[in-house]
Amino acid sequence: MTAPNSSAAPTAKDLSGGAVGTGDLVFFVVAAAAPLTVMAAVAPLSIGMAGRAAPLGYLISGLLLIVFAAGFTAMSRFVRNAGAFYAYIGRGLGRPAGTGSAYVALFSYNAIEAGLLVAFGWFTESGFEDLTGVRVAWWIWALAGLVAIGVLGCLKVTFSARVLGVALVLEVLVLLAFEAGLLAHGGGPQGLDLGTLSPEHLGGAGVGGMFVLAVGAFVGFEATAVYAEEAREPERTVPRATYIAVAFLALFYTFTVWTIINAYGPDHAQAVAEGAGGADMVFTATERFAGAWAADSMHVLIITSAFAATLAFHNGAARYFYALGREGLLPRRLGSVSPRTRAPATAVVTQSALALAVVGVTVVSGADPYTVTFLWSNGSGILGVMLTQALAALAVYGFFRRERRGMPAWRVVAAPLTACAGLAVLIALVCANLDLLTGASGGVNAALIAPLPLLFVAGAVLALRIRRRAPTAYERLTTVDAKSV
Repeated sequence: MTAPNSSAAPTAKDLSGGAVGTGDLVFFVVAAAAPLTVMAAVAPLSIGMAGRAAPLGYLISGLLLIVFAAGFTAMSRFVRNAGAFYAYIGRGLGRPAGTGSAYVALFSYNAIEAGLLVAFGWFTESGFEDLTGVRVAWWIWALAGLVAIGVLGCLKVTFSARVLGVALVLEVLVLLAFEAGLLAHGGGPQGLDLGTLSPEHLGGAGVGGMFVLAVGAFVGFEATAVYAEEAREPERTVPRATYIAVAFLALFYTFTVWTIINAYGPDHAQAVAEGAGGADMVFTATERFAGAWAADSMHVLIITSAFAATLAFHNGAARYFYALGREGLLPRRLGSVSPRTRAPATAVVTQSALALAVVGVTVVSGADPYTVTFLWSNGSGILGVMLTQALAALAVYGFFRRERRGMPAWRVVAAPLTACAGLAVLIALVCANLDLLTGASGGVNAALIAPLPLLFVAGAVLALRIRRRAPTAYERLTTVDAKSV
């Protein structure tokens, strides 16, 4: 079997091998996390739920995912597949589990991408009206964004990386401007208080709901493995980019939430977040400590942040379509690439059509684009990604159980089992507190969760049917383009 990025000539089904470097991977991952959107639009909700415990919640979530990454990146040296989690789970836990997780991952990425697209339109509508006084309906902005994302998705993958890189740098810089201003002023009304990082605050009410948002802030970091077939020296670039991205997000999120709390004072920040000004608390603090120019820039950059995140998830979802089409789990035409750009063009068009359908349903039904489409789809999508992460951690242990292949036990036994246990606890917290994220009733939340086990079972049954009817095809599942071991 030929490993990706080998010297063999690319075929009509090969992605652009060797096109993506460490920096490109980091941009894909961090841009997908959308740090400005997370900090300006979501962090106030975390502070409102957990108060002083919020910064530590982001730090603990990041540390858990770094532990997960230790085993995840160890396995990336032996399995390179645009299906990422699906291929890992198939190799470590068996093809039925891998196929089931494939459909869960595909659903989850599509749900998150479609929700982000609608959120991009919603942010752009309000931002454009604030700047010009002219109101253009959110769905028009969403359609314009979808066209731009579809075009970028059909171009060479490095072009998307450059777009994401520019957007990411700008949104990080404006948050750093706020943080530098706060430090220069010596903090807010209570100065600078490091006591918010004390573990004693984790026992408070609302901490479980806060972890829903904290873990969700990292969703998408596994994209480093999604691009392994297109990476230069993936055995080095994938682990390096994964550690850099997760470590950066963990530290940046923790520090930023800490500065937001200190801008208002630890005794008052939670009340502000829960009050009428909670939605604007980051913008208000930025204007106070960094100036009106920074707050105005932040209002614009949250739009580019949402666009960058949508593009990153669109690219990831398209590669899941590509991987599943190539292996016959979806129509095989999805497994083809553009001869000129080596991008999975058919998969990109399919992904765009699904996102368009979500926009259309939102418009026709009159649903609120943010509180319904965005929050509901992301609630279901985040939970699905967490489920595949937990399975992937267990798969790492399964893959190395009989032979460690030169890997230390802490990395391929202790780390993945610890990560799986931690993720299982967080999944339980998410399910128990999903209403805090979606704002919906128990029946709606059950309906949002239901597709995940149903898709997993359907995929597993399909794999077993393939084994019975076409044993040769079954043996190829989750092994196409995997490095020989």
